[in-house]
Amino acid sequence: MKNGVIDRFEDDIVVIEIDGETRDFPRESIPHDAKVGDSILFDNGEIRLDPSETTIRKREIKKLMDDLFE
Repeated sequence: MKNGVIDRFEDDIVVIEIDGETRDFPRESIPHDAKVGDSILFDNGEIRLDPSETTIRKREIKKLMDDLFE
C-alpha cells in the first residue's frame, strides 16, 4: 500500500503527491468527495480516502502553524 496527498485539482485531473513527487490521476479515479489536502490510500489498485491520516496531518500542520506564530 502507498499513501499520497491531494495537492490540487486541474479540470479533470487530480494531482497527488506520493513520496515527494507529484503524479496526475483522472478525476473519476478518486472518490467524488475528495478535497485538497486529503490523504489517499492506494490499495491493490483501489484508490480511497484515508480519513484518519488526513486528521493526523491536519493536527500536525495546525501545531506547526501555532508554534510558528507564537
